[in-house]
Amino acid sequence: MTNLVSILTTSADRHGHRPAIRLDDVVLSHAELDDLSARAAGWLRGSGVEPGDRVGLMLPNIVPFAVLYYAVLRAGAIVVPMNPLLKAREVEHHLRDSGARLVLVSTQAAPEAQAAARGTGAEVVVADDGLVAGLGDLDADLAPVARADDDTAVILYTSGTTGSPKGAQLTHANLRLNALGFGGLIGLTEQDVVMGSLPLFHAFGQSNCLNASVAVGACLTLVPRFEAEAALRLVERDRVTVFAGVPTMYVTMLQAGAEGADTSSLRVCVSGGASLPVEVLRGVEETFGAPILEGYGLSETSPTATFNRPGRAKVGSIGIPIDGVEVRLVDRNGDEVGPGEVGEIVIRGHNVMKGYWGRPRATADAVVDGWFHSGDLATRDEDGFYYVVDRKKDLIIRGGFNVYPREIEEVLYAHPAVLEAAVVGVPHPTLGEEVAAAVTLRPAYVVSAEELRDHVKARVAAYKYPRHVWVMEALPKGPTGKILKRDIHAPEAVTASAG
Repeated sequence: MTNLVSILTTSADRHGHRPAIRLDDVVLSHAELDDLSARAAGWLRGSGVEPGDRVGLMLPNIVPFAVLYYAVLRAGAIVVPMNPLLKAREVEHHLRDSGARLVLVSTQAAPEAQAAARGTGAEVVVADDGLVAGLGDLDADLAPVARADDDTAVILYTSGTTGSPKGAQLTHANLRLNALGFGGLIGLTEQDVVMGSLPLFHAFGQSNCLNASVAVGACLTLVPRFEAEAALRLVERDRVTVFAGVPTMYVTMLQAGAEGADTSSLRVCVSGGASLPVEVLRGVEETFGAPILEGYGLSETSPTATFNRPGRAKVGSIGIPIDGVEVRLVDRNGDEVGPGEVGEIVIRGHNVMKGYWGRPRATADAVVDGWFHSGDLATRDEDGFYYVVDRKKDLIIRGGFNVYPREIEEVLYAHPAVLEAAVVGVPHPTLGEEVAAAVTLRPAYVVSAEELRDHVKARVAAYKYPRHVWVMEALPKGPTGKILKRDIHAPEAVTASAG
């Protein structure tokens, strides 16, 4: 059987008594998670859900997410995970585009989901702890529906930086192989406790935390809402061994410090979702005493494509391709570039999506001859390690010169007053674009924009430093904590001077 739920049924046989999911005082063993998912799958089938149907899952990191995720798969249907903070207009797009006939939601998300469903005909069911508790009265004899390796298991909607979000179809093989491969890279075993801070509706949290943990019999301790101090206390309480996060999580954990919690149980930290500033990486390793390994991937690649290995890592690098995956760097003509040269990351392997749901043209544009074109720019060194330079769309061209925002952000992060930084381009009448930077400051620090500008000016070529710098209370972020540059708007004084 190639149904992705096989990772749970196998784990229930091998590690049935071991904890699988924990949320505060609620703990489900692998056998209990398997049993509840079977009962929920029977309920779904009794509600008219057929193999191949799409079922929305609009839940935070709570126990019902795991139960219902595997239940949908067990019934042979397709999971459509959604951020529970989406508004009705956004939910309606996901439902209408995927054709989901049922959406399982949290109590808090129900009003927006119900408003969205009125225009699509989808049924909305509140799936809280009460629903899961009631599953004990149902039969649990539903065997997992057999699915082919290339059948769609999950439709993950991309962030939609341009146009409407597109649904990346990830197959049962995509997700199974990626979860097992990632677990192997970090030596994940049934003895591990993984921190579930990353949203499970997102590729990173779903594949690298939930599926990877279940596949080996490890425990995932859930965090519905990330707060640095609370997360550190949870590391101590549950003796967390693996922490997976995005750079902004590590920034706030460093700000919180290690004094309030015992983090000695940590054996490895994992970073992805965005480029990890080198200063932050070093700070995490010094403060929490655990190595931090950076990787790279996208929703369309299930997600992991490259990763540093324990004992084989380079600071600032996203590592080397995972087993079974090929990575190349190509120029605008599709020709491969040499070591040290900048090119677009293209990826081929078992992790590449089946395609965008209902969008053959967008699929053909993204996947050319089996190679997925990421839109990310990188270099490769002589040892085969890759280094992300920036998104193609984030590249700033100032007077004909390429400026890569990540390079400038690294310099800003090295200033002791800077907590977070985002470098963007603003229109300029003669240069085309001018370099600008939005920053947030560490508590108790006071620094002028001029000082920050001069700090960068002294460390990069004259055409690269930001002519415009402004301080914000907070930078806009997405559901995983990734900084959203598209939502950063320069102050009126900046745009007036640039124009």
